[in-house]
Amino acid sequence: MPPEEALQFPTVADGHQPGGDPPYDYPDYVGTRLRHPKSPLVIIPGTLSEATGPVYGESAIGELDHDLTKQFAGDPLGERIIVSGCVLGTDGKPLRSQLVEIWQANASGRYRHVVDGHDAPLDPNFAGAGRCLTDDEGWYRFITIKPGSYPWGNHENAWRPNHIHFSLFGRAFTERLVTQMYFPGDPLFEFDPIFHSVRDENARKRMVSSFDLGLTIPDWALGYRYDIVVGGRDATPTEEPHDD
Repeated sequence: MPPEEALQFPTVADGHQPGGDPPYDYPDYVGTRLRHPKSPLVIIPGTLSEATGPVYGESAIGELDHDLTKQFAGDPLGERIIVSGCVLGTDGKPLRSQLVEIWQANASGRYRHVVDGHDAPLDPNFAGAGRCLTDDEGWYRFITIKPGSYPWGNHENAWRPNHIHFSLFGRAFTERLVTQMYFPGDPLFEFDPIFHSVRDENARKRMVSSFDLGLTIPDWALGYRYDIVVGGRDATPTEEPHDD
């Protein structure tokens, strides 16, 4: 299983919060059986440095970082798509100058990572990672390739739905959000324990993008909208990266 795969973990000690984040130990997701904490969580008082830094500026963003189809000399294979949305804070207001990062498998369902052993071709013109800053109205926009599904070994005949990983740092290190964006109508939803580890149906819906004809470019690319809420009752469910 690629190291990018991760479960959306809760951020409170009892494993529940209004946003619908799942428990640390979700038996149907085999990896959590070994990784979940065995002892009660310890609350560590925050410090000023945790609340104020690091701060990521525009100098970290390259000209083509948002366009995953133009990072190499040739065009990547697969269905070209545009993914865009608005990043909102707890109060529902747009968050400007937020660093948004994505990573994903290629059109064949393979990550460009040394431990990904999926028997699918690598695309020499697709790295599968991008980043951008939200504008003054809180909007981000990526041009990429629709990722393929892939087997991940969790159980017999286990396949992940098509998805893109998102990371947002906010304006403070303690605000970091990591989640997965899914595509509407995926037939693998029913069989995916990571998707269903978010047990609240409304919270699961917040992880699914919507097709948006207004985002499409005629004769060139389809468009999907995916809004992200950082914190609050309607927060986008989060995940915690791991190393295995």
